Amino acid sequence: MRDIVLMADPRVARIPVVDNGEPLVDLEAAGFLIDPRHEDPLGASRRYRSGAAERLAQAEKLLPAGLRLLVVEAYRPLELQRKYFDGYREELAQLNPGYSAEQLRTAASRYVSPPELAPHSAGAAIDLTLCDAEGELDMGTIMNATPEQSDGRCYTDAEGLPPQAAENRAILVEAMHSAGFVNYPTEWWHFSYGDRYWALMSRRPEALYGPIEYRGPLDA
Repeated sequence: MRDIVLMADPRVARIPVVDNGEPLVDLEAAGFLIDPRHEDPLGASRRYRSGAAERLAQAEKLLPAGLRLLVVEAYRPLELQRKYFDGYREELAQLNPGYSAEQLRTAASRYVSPPELAPHSAGAAIDLTLCDAEGELDMGTIMNATPEQSDGRCYTDAEGLPPQAAENRAILVEAMHSAGFVNYPTEWWHFSYGDRYWALMSRRPEALYGPIEYRGPLDA
């Protein structure tokens, strides 16, 4: 398994953000398949920065015939991000009573980004999987499985996956990487473009997208 840089790595926070002002667009209106499991009344979870959405369309065109991207969650309000992070950190604190605050922050960042760095809240990250006419493909774990729940199989390069699941992950990663996205290596389903993590891993001097607030369709 390759060396993993986590979102809590200090190098991520040191990346400057020069937001280019691109708006959030509706991925469903753009023709992408949307899974309803994280759907919200305002449709925030299917919003994505326009430049990243264009690259997402490129990635889908690179998939083998018969396969589509299935978008589960893109934009995530900062308040919700904070709720997810704090909840998982508390879960880890109960499992690891000897951990320091910094150890808990680092461990939590394997699964949920610290709120101040969260690419979902910048409209830069997307959680997705592959599907065909019969439904979702086998990716080795359910989406959003924690490292504890999956015994580490949620890691993109996890060993011991069923051959078909490993092949499906490779197809997804290749298409997304070819379109310019960066995968978060502890979550096979999470990709981003334009955020601080993307900038660090792509050796870019600055991030293109910072935190953005979405209040409803009138913002789009």
